Amino acid sequence: MDDKKIAFIIVVNNELAFEECKFYISNLIVPNGFNVEVIPMRNANGIAFAYNQCMESSTAKYKVYLHQDVYIRNMNFINDLLNIFNLDKDIGLIGMCGAKTLPASGVWWESSITVGRVYESHTGHLSLLEFNKINSNYEEIEAVDGLLIATQYDLKWRYDIFKGWHFYDLSQCLEFINKGYKVVVPRQETPWCVHDCGLVNTSNGFDFYRDLFLKTYKS
Repeated sequence: MDDKKIAFIIVVNNELAFEECKFYISNLIVPNGFNVEVIPMRNANGIAFAYNQCMESSTAKYKVYLHQDVYIRNMNFINDLLNIFNLDKDIGLIGMCGAKTLPASGVWWESSITVGRVYESHTGHLSLLEFNKINSNYEEIEAVDGLLIATQYDLKWRYDIFKGWHFYDLSQCLEFINKGYKVVVPRQETPWCVHDCGLVNTSNGFDFYRDLFLKTYKS
């Protein structure tokens, strides 16, 4: 495993969005001695399967799984990410926003305690989505949104269960927690990312995979 390499892993079905995503990555400040690779996965049938294939193909210790329509605005993103990981070797996974505790519904944004911030456009208009403020370097939580997930350890994505486009992210968070790792959201003075997702589509299996998620992790 190469601890001086960071891989950006992206499932691609929109080349224009991917090119913009890649443009922002190319403008990030790269720490001395580090290498950056961008790994696109096209024609994927499901995100967890694609992520797992890309994970296994890369020797990078640090991996950032992000949507093709996520644009990293924080030019010091890599250094900031490494600083969080270096604070505690038990931190396994970092996201940009999420839930302190998952609600019974399994839908993270319905939690009574949410943290993080991001510019996003799920209403059709790009605006700041801001949750509870984080006062320390990071907040330990149970689940993050899959718009961007960074890891310093490799755990298999549960593509055996989550074969579509939903709940792969929450599943991966709980897989890390069940292995004794911490899932965190960092303090962001200004949002590190833009997620230009547009109106969210929940008609492609959201409820099916929500039920499957609840049954799989009912404890």
